[in-house]
Amino acid sequence: MTHELNDGRNAIINGQTTIGIELGSTRIKTVLIGADNAPIASGSHDWENSYINNIWTYSLEDIWKGVQNSYQEMTKEVREKFGVGLKTTGAIGFSGMMHGYMVFDKEENLLTPFRTWRNTITAQASEELTKLFSYPIPQRWSIAHLYQAILNNEEHVSKVDFMTTLAGYIHWKLTGKKVLGVGEASGVFPIDLNTKDFNSNMIKQFNEANGSRNFSWKLENILPKVLVAGTKAGNLTEEGVKLLDITGELQAGIPLCPPEGDAGTGMVATNSVAVRTGNVSAGTSVFAMVVLEKELSKVYPEIDLVTTPDGSLVGMVHSNNCTSDYDAWMGIFAEAVKTLGFDVKKPQLYDTLLGAALQGDPDCGGLLAYGYISGEHITHFEEGRPMVVRSSNSNFNLANFIRVNLFTSLGALKTGLDILFQKEAVKVDGVTGHGGFFKTKEVGQKIMAAAFDVPVSVMKTAGEGGAWGIALLASYMINKKDSQSLGDFLEVNAFGKSQGETVKPDPKDVAGFNEFMKRYTKGLDIERAAVSSLN
Repeated sequence: MTHELNDGRNAIINGQTTIGIELGSTRIKTVLIGADNAPIASGSHDWENSYINNIWTYSLEDIWKGVQNSYQEMTKEVREKFGVGLKTTGAIGFSGMMHGYMVFDKEENLLTPFRTWRNTITAQASEELTKLFSYPIPQRWSIAHLYQAILNNEEHVSKVDFMTTLAGYIHWKLTGKKVLGVGEASGVFPIDLNTKDFNSNMIKQFNEANGSRNFSWKLENILPKVLVAGTKAGNLTEEGVKLLDITGELQAGIPLCPPEGDAGTGMVATNSVAVRTGNVSAGTSVFAMVVLEKELSKVYPEIDLVTTPDGSLVGMVHSNNCTSDYDAWMGIFAEAVKTLGFDVKKPQLYDTLLGAALQGDPDCGGLLAYGYISGEHITHFEEGRPMVVRSSNSNFNLANFIRVNLFTSLGALKTGLDILFQKEAVKVDGVTGHGGFFKTKEVGQKIMAAAFDVPVSVMKTAGEGGAWGIALLASYMINKKDSQSLGDFLEVNAFGKSQGETVKPDPKDVAGFNEFMKRYTKGLDIERAAVSSLN
């Protein structure tokens, strides 16, 4: 047995590992990390949301099936690789796709299907709450969903006893504790940066605004408790073991760290929790976060104000649409190749076609596209209609076609970034990326660098993503030194030896992206007409 395998086996036997599980939009990932905080085993489960009664959702059955399958895949790799079972671990952490809406009654029954971040059905609530608080309340935030349900006179509202997010729900069922990490909590309701808790003045404003409705609950009584990174957040119960490990091999009593959203775990997994650092997670959706030196000068509906898992202010731009539409185009190309009688594996197809984008014209040859699979709040669309548009004199070739699909996957994001960098003069020294957008070597980095106009790095650990990030937060909880900050712990204990690759922006690509954005902004009326005509 090699030294590395022996170290891993000893860590597993001695309970010196930690587990991170993240429920993303298309994949549930479980990562086991060793005493040095490096991943030693992993497992995953693919899943997809459903669009039911105009709501993007996942069923409770699919949630638990996915968690169990992902965990079992990880333990299977542990047994095959190290020859031992996983009976205990130092700590566990759960993460989920950010925010959304899960509400329960006193009997712990889910009152309405889980409403995910992808829904753009809370525009009225978002606008009214932003005005009430003088603070940006995005559509996907839990409080926006709750208030929209109130405005809609939905019957379930009077029965609400507890409101949480997907990560908070999983944690609650495994530990019995109704808590959230501050990063995820900052997308449930605004956070007071001084107390690192929900803003009590805004809670009072919300209660007063709804006082005439005579609900049996007050907002503060249905919210989870807010915890900062490093705080112990409960222990795995016997009931929790049955939900997580269907074999029953795992032992109860393991401590859990505060549950976080994929925004927070993305910051951790990219070592982006310090001021002037930034990260971007690009997959089904895309969101960019920059840790701010100061508060913004005004409220921007396009910019979310959230926090790092240890409570520092973050400016966040979140777009609902990123890779889904060009993934669909890749499916068409794969079908064409198969029809011609060739067998090309998916990685080769993606690497070849996405690589061709680097040979295209800087501005995509005059092409225009919108990859709006779903609505897009930044550009004010409740629904999406993917489309490609070109003029008769556009340079329509394969390279430009692929390139415009990559550019448009960042179009809405770029709209928000321009507010941060141009209107607010926010400074960022560099950005670290992770997610499926970066799988093909160099391509995603070069396109993202053109959009940001700053260097973009991708670490070797990027493939483990947020599951590794929440595992690191679990490790921080049990391994940090007295008063050691999260940023220091990550730098010393997780990223000290990490190596990554950095791509600087090419001035021609930056200029080309800006030229594309002029068409993108002008062409939004075309997209609106498409949505309207196909209804």
